[in-house]
Order: sequence, then C-alpha cells, then structure tokens
Amino acid sequence: MDGPLSDAAREGRRKIWRWAGLIAVGGFLFGYDTGVVSGALLFFKQDFHLDRFQQGSVVSVLLLGAIAGALGVSRVSDRWGRRMTLGLEGVVFLVGTVVLVTAQGYAMMLVGRFVLGLAVGAASATVPVYLSEISPASIRGRVLTVNQLLLTAGILVAYGVNLAFSSSGNWRAMFAAGGIPALVLAIGSLRLPESPAWQLAHGQGDRARAMIASVAGESRADEVVERFESTRRSLQQEDDSQRGRSVLLSARVRPALAVGLTLAALQQFGGINTIIYYAPTIIQETGLSASNSIFYSVAIGAINLIMTIVAIRLVDRLGRRPLLLFSLAVMMVMLALLGLTFVAGLGSVLPVVFMVLYIAAFAAGLGPVFWVLIGEIFPASAHAAGSSASTAVNWTSNFVVSLFFLPVVGLIGQGETFWVFAVVCLLGLMFVLRYVPETRNRDFAEIDAELQARAGRRPVSRTSQ
Repeated sequence: MDGPLSDAAREGRRKIWRWAGLIAVGGFLFGYDTGVVSGALLFFKQDFHLDRFQQGSVVSVLLLGAIAGALGVSRVSDRWGRRMTLGLEGVVFLVGTVVLVTAQGYAMMLVGRFVLGLAVGAASATVPVYLSEISPASIRGRVLTVNQLLLTAGILVAYGVNLAFSSSGNWRAMFAAGGIPALVLAIGSLRLPESPAWQLAHGQGDRARAMIASVAGESRADEVVERFESTRRSLQQEDDSQRGRSVLLSARVRPALAVGLTLAALQQFGGINTIIYYAPTIIQETGLSASNSIFYSVAIGAINLIMTIVAIRLVDRLGRRPLLLFSLAVMMVMLALLGLTFVAGLGSVLPVVFMVLYIAAFAAGLGPVFWVLIGEIFPASAHAAGSSASTAVNWTSNFVVSLFFLPVVGLIGQGETFWVFAVVCLLGLMFVLRYVPETRNRDFAEIDAELQARAGRRPVSRTSQ
C-alpha cells in the first residue's frame, strides 16, 4: 500500500502538512539539543574546569541516552500509540532542559544531557514512522523531509542562540531556550490525530475510518480501510511466527535491515556531527576568537537549512538514489580538501569554505534521505522495529565519532582525521551504488522487489505484501 491516506484530497493534504509540521517539532528539538552544546561548550568547560575527555563526554553522553531512547521507544509507540509517545517525549525534553539549566557541576551536566538524549533518540525513531503513516506516496518524500528541515532549523536556531549569548558567556540561557519548543511539543501533541495505521492495527477501525474520512472524504474512507485491513491480514499470516524485533531477522526483512543499518552508520562515520558539535572548536583551531568561531558556525547552520529546503524540492522529483550519490561524492571531495587545509596550514578562510560546501552536500542528500528511506523500506510488520534499530545504530555511531573525535585529532592530527572520514564516504558511495533501491513514487511491493534483487534474493510475491 501507499499508506492509509493515499487518497487524500487537496484540502486533506493541507491538514497532513499542518500535522507534519507539529510532529516534526520533535526533529527541531533533535537538532537544537545536539547543536546548542557546540557554543555552550566554549564557556561551561571553563566554569567547571573540564579536560578534553570530560568535554567530549558531556557532548557524547547525550548519544548514549539517544541509543537507549531509540531502542526502547518502539515498544512504547506500538503499545500506546504514536501521538501519546510524542507527547511523552516532549515532557522528557523539558525535564532534561531543567536539569542542565540548574547544573552545578560535571555530574549534573552528564545527567541532564543523558535525559535529553533519551528524548532525542525516542523522537528520532518516532517521528519518521508517524510521518510515513500519515503521508500519501506522492508527497511522502517531502513530508518525511520536513523532519530533516526542522532538525536543521533546530541546529541553526541553536547556533543563533549561542551567538546571542556568546558575549555574556551565559551557557545556561543557551540550554534554557530549548524549553520553549519542548513545551510546544508536549502540549501540541494533544491536538494531533493518532496514526490511522496504528488504530487499524489495534482494532480501532471506527476511529481510523473517521480520521481518514476527515482528509479523504467519506466516500473513500471505507475503501481505504478495507484495503489496509486486507494488507494487514496478509502480513499477519506471513509473520505469525515472528513478532516485535524478531521480525527483523526474517529472510524477507534482512535486505531492508542491511540498508537501514549501513546508511545509519555511514551518515555518522562520514563526519557530519564532528562539524555540527565541534564547528566553533574546529574554527577556533585556525586562530579565530570564540565569538568569531560561533559567528561562522551560524553561517554553516544557515547553509544546512537552505540546502535541506532544496532537498525537499528535489527528493520527490529526482529520487533518493541520485541525491545520495551526489551527496556522498561531494562530501568525499570536501573532506579531502578540508584535511589538506589543516595539514598544509592554509589559513582560516579555506577550512570554512570547505566545511560550508561539505554541509551543503550532506544537507542536500545523505542527511534527509536516510530518514526518508527508513520510513519507506521496511514492511508494516517491521516498521517501528526497523526504524528503531536503524536509529539506534545511527546514535551509536554518532556516540563513537563524537566521543573519540578530539582524542583522535590529538593522536593523528586534525587534517588526517578528516581524510579518514573521506575514505568512509568513498565506501558509502560504493554501497549505495550496489544495494540501495530507488523508492520515489513506489509502493512497498516495488521497493521490496528491488531490495531483494539487489541483495541477490528472489522477491516475495505481491500478494504477500
């Protein structure tokens, strides 16, 4: 199926876009709470006299929480629904923000960042599933990319807040500003509909029918519900022996899982969050002051946002694969050049230029397309579990890279470290060419057939989809 709302009329699609914007506030918080630490780090490390390892651990402990949140949220989401799960995530965002704002030392900073991580990881797994379940196929890529758009907007706003408070060094205010969107998410979730796919899967057919009718019209609601129920019965017969996460190990799902997990790791080992988290620190290494470093990081965040908007316009026109291939190729070249600037000592301007171009390439392809694909490549029976597993690997990779980036730079040098990331992008380019399917304007049966073929397996018949 294309999704339970595949017959939405124009007015209904406007409703879907409004809901998508509110759902994706979770993505905004994802971006804000991962980006704000880059500027705050320049000041709280002095207040608490943190060494390099302690600085890295305050940054990366959020990622441990995110791993736990991503792994644990699928059961909550499947049991209690997407809407309630999103609201609970907003509450956890608020709690973590309060702990950070009132922190009196290194230990409280770790606790606050870990709690924020729980919410960030849970939201990063919940939002793509929720968005994909309310999106018609014709706009599914764009709707899913809204999550990445608000994520990049969150990073940009975080950089702007950092700049606003950089003259005073008020890092507590930098963290406190994140409480506003957290409150919006917690309260705004009360105005969202539940996913009709979740309602149908939990015997709430009347509620699902009413929700679908509100966007697709009464005349189409019964047909959509009947089609969904027929598909769900087929999936239940196929997967009766495997439930929850165990379905991910079935022969049918393994090709999708391999793509999801590999892209999850690639997105992080390509070096993106060393730039997001440490942009001011990296730029400061070229000789600029803390305030100037934060200013240039705002420019990086702006390019990230602008190119994500470009990706939204292209993802349903050009397709997922072309954007991924272009993105990885440009990222590889920019990382190689960025490494050269540090090894050869080519000043302050060129590193910033290459970082901006690297961010632009990431934001136009690998950044948003990963989140789009994990909402498209898994069957309904493995949707939440597949998204959860891919997101958990993404956060685990993020944790490893962010924790060890500064120590590795100290060991082999900053330029050489960027060259390692360039090699990863080359390997990723080869993987995408061989294994990643095109999903644009395709239903799951077509996507699955190409996945199986690229993995060297016979596709399952359409009747089992």
